[in-house]
Amino acid sequence: MYRYIGNKTKLTAVILDRIAELIGLNGTVADIMAGTGTVSYELRKRGYSVVASDMMTYSYHHLIVNLTLSEAPDFRTLISSGRLGILRSENSYEAVLMYLNSLPPVKSFFFEEFSPDGTPSNGGEPRKYFTSDNAAKIDSIRETINEWVTNSLVTPAEESLLKHTLIMAVNEIANISGTYGYFLSDFKKNATDSIVLKPLVFYPTNSEGHIVKQGFAEELASSISADLCYIDPPYMKRQYAANYHILETLARGDFPDAIGKSGLRDWWDQHSKLCTKTRGLQSFETIMHDLNAPYFLVSYSEDGLFSLEQLVQTFSKFGKVTTQEIDYARFRSNNSKLPKQLKEYLITVKR
Repeated sequence: MYRYIGNKTKLTAVILDRIAELIGLNGTVADIMAGTGTVSYELRKRGYSVVASDMMTYSYHHLIVNLTLSEAPDFRTLISSGRLGILRSENSYEAVLMYLNSLPPVKSFFFEEFSPDGTPSNGGEPRKYFTSDNAAKIDSIRETINEWVTNSLVTPAEESLLKHTLIMAVNEIANISGTYGYFLSDFKKNATDSIVLKPLVFYPTNSEGHIVKQGFAEELASSISADLCYIDPPYMKRQYAANYHILETLARGDFPDAIGKSGLRDWWDQHSKLCTKTRGLQSFETIMHDLNAPYFLVSYSEDGLFSLEQLVQTFSKFGKVTTQEIDYARFRSNNSKLPKQLKEYLITVKR
């Protein structure tokens, strides 16, 4: 489960069908603001080669798993180190997860900063992102993974798989309404369940030749060539780096200052210009100017900072623009009074 702003799960089939109309059933597609990797994963399943990128570290780990793994790695170095003791499964990945699930809780960073029994370092009131038991389990699991990474007991792919698995488990028991921008005042039912790392089911084919990058699309564009570039940009002022700060901390494995009532990390290094009216259109221009692709396909919402007219005017500098409107369910993380439906735009630019 992933409650993610702008998640394109319900639109993926429409997007993939449009890509097929433009470039056929094979080729290379760049997904340069890939988020949780939903579209990239479906591109892989349809047989395309994918160049995927995002500015968030947790997205990088998701993309490595979604694009490059067709089976679990063997965790050979970790298992041969003896750290896991007697294995309780012949499947190495499952054995590692069983070990992590059995770890005793540790009252460390997540316990202190994000649970009701913790003592935040800034002297503020305790936060309720997780029950105290779950926060202490998260501490023990993530710090064990950190130790394995530090001591080169896991490969980069194994690290990505473990962090992907941990993040997906955390999403199941987080006490939030939609994003991690703030927590709920009372624990809802799923948040009181115990965190459990569950093994991923792998897609068995087309795991070779994909490229995963981390960084801002504007800065990576000049290094990317593709038959089509798909762009799913942030379209509101809400920054992903702030709204998913806890997932970023899990992905980085660090211990940042937890700032304010909600415990945000300092996220300015991942601040997106596309979330601002002053620089967003300029970012689009940089991407389309620098990235080598004959087609661009942009997904955007009528709720966005820029009107369809503004986008068409900007994109027309780079080629012929056509638009498609799709009725779509609005993302609502609380009891918003906004209409349930809105229009999503698919904008095609042909050089």
